[in-house]
Formats: sequence, C-alpha cells, structure tokens
Amino acid sequence: MKLEQEITCPCLIAQRLIQGKWAIIIMYYLSLGPTRFNELQRKLPKMTHATLSNQLKQLEAEGLIHRKEYAQIPPKVEYSLTDIGKEFQPVLDSIGAWGAKYIAYQKEKDM
Repeated sequence: MKLEQEITCPCLIAQRLIQGKWAIIIMYYLSLGPTRFNELQRKLPKMTHATLSNQLKQLEAEGLIHRKEYAQIPPKVEYSLTDIGKEFQPVLDSIGAWGAKYIAYQKEKDM
C-alpha cells in the first residue's frame, strides 16, 4: 500500500494506533480514570512489566495517553487518557457490547 493511502485511510490509522495485544484493554482501564503503573499491572497479571512499559510508551507517543509524574518520594506516576484518547470511548463501548453478544452466542451454541 502506498504511504499516501495509509495516511488518508482512517481504518489503517486506527489499526496502527491501537496495535498490540494489550492496547485496547489498557485504553479500557484508563477510560475508568487515572491509573498508576502497578495498578495496571495488577489488573493485567499475564502482562510482563516490560510489555506494559513498552505498550504505555507507544500509546503515549501516539498521543492517546498522558503520563503524569509527581515530584514526591516515593515517585508517583499516573497514566490517563488524553482528550483524543477519550474520543476512543464509543469504540470501547461498542467492542464491549459486541463481546457480550458474542459470549451469549457461544453459550447458546454450546447448549
């Protein structure tokens, strides 16, 4: 695909921004409010420290999340959605609704 097409194709841009196995679930947890690194890691126990760190850095670089450092001891860092990251909320809601329908579908299928 040509670079010009990638830049103007909204679906490709969205896919690039939320790439990664954990991006959507991180965005979901941050949509609930500002969250500290260790709190995110407790909510995502199968994710390694390095993977979470890398995914947060990527989302921050894309402008979807904000990292706020507090000048205190011990150090405190919180992550939250940026304004453009908050615009992703309807997508999260749609994914959640579809996921619930799929779970119901699977339960009916197994009966």
